[in-house]
Amino acid sequence: MSCNLTTGRIVPCRNKSGGLKKVFFADFETLGAITESAGLITAFGGTPDFFEYDLRGTSNLDSVVTSSVENGTTFYTETLTLQLQYYDRATSEEIKLLAVGRPHIVVQDNDDNFLLVGQVNGAALTTGNFTVGANMGDFNGFNLTFEALEKAPPSFVTASLVTGAASTTQISTFPTS
Repeated sequence: MSCNLTTGRIVPCRNKSGGLKKVFFADFETLGAITESAGLITAFGGTPDFFEYDLRGTSNLDSVVTSSVENGTTFYTETLTLQLQYYDRATSEEIKLLAVGRPHIVVQDNDDNFLLVGQVNGAALTTGNFTVGANMGDFNGFNLTFEALEKAPPSFVTASLVTGAASTTQISTFPTS
């Protein structure tokens, strides 16, 4: 099998920014058959409900490629680190569900790219902490780390597939009493 290259790359303009805006969680195996071409997903065969979480702070997505010359294998470790502000009971309950599930996660970055984490195998919540801080100005909220092992890096997703299927049900982090 030949693995021929198809193109080169020039240094792009400096018009990109880092960071994440939002994540969208969908239950495992609700995406159905995926229509994808050249790394862009244009259709889901299923009817996933995406639950939207706004992000602020130090959330990030890393995808690391690992290849073994001895074994002839290549895989990608997708690590999503989220910081959710404000420690509250309702979010704590949802995180318990995320911890035992294997969700598909779509990440929206600050350049409005949408990337699918855990496309085939889902993502696992591998670690996290819930903190209220020690001092008045300290972070109060949730730090979560998800990991997915996949054959390919996160695919780009047509935005309307996610935003059009996003649930309007959201947790209010404002105290009710």
